[in-house]
Amino acid sequence: MIKRSKLFGSKTRVTFCLPADEPAGTVSVVGDFNDWEPGRHELQVRRNGTRTVSVPLDPGHYKFRYLATDGVWLDDEEGSELHL
Repeated sequence: MIKRSKLFGSKTRVTFCLPADEPAGTVSVVGDFNDWEPGRHELQVRRNGTRTVSVPLDPGHYKFRYLATDGVWLDDEEGSELHL
């Protein structure tokens, strides 16, 4: 699930969220906005078991996926592209 909130100026805070039942271990969101670099935007486990990370992004079109431990790729339920 992806949540968007407008920030000051033209930026949007995009919060990437995975449900509690996703694979154990480390999960990062990787995409055009971070040069597909694992670990740069690592999702943090919340009290309810979900994992989230927020990233401020400029307007544009972005592709992304989630990368878990052992090279396991995950897709968001809403797709793998953002239009801001």
